[in-house]
Amino acid sequence: MSLLYETLDDTDHLRIDGELTIYTAADLAAQWLPRLGATPRMQLDLSQVTEIDGAGLQLLLMALREAPKAGTRLTLTGRSQAVSETLKLCNLKA
Repeated sequence: MSLLYETLDDTDHLRIDGELTIYTAADLAAQWLPRLGATPRMQLDLSQVTEIDGAGLQLLLMALREAPKAGTRLTLTGRSQAVSETLKLCNLKA
C-alpha cells in the first residue's frame, strides 16, 4: 500500500495504490487525514485499490464526513472494480 500525492494549484491529488483494509487503514489515515484542510479541494484516486474491507470503507466515509469541516471539498475519482463493488454492495453512492 502506498499513498501518492501532489498539489497542483489549490487541489491535492492523492492516489492509493494497493489494499485499503484493516491492515493499511491506520497508516493511510495517519498520512492522509492531516492533509484535510491544507487545500480547498482534494481528489482521491481509487483506481489502483486492489482490495477494500470494512475498515477501508470506514476510512473513506470518515474522510468524506470530516473534509467539509476542515474546509476541503473531497471527491473520489477513478474507482477500481473492488471499490465499485464494495460501494454497490453497501448501497453507497459516495
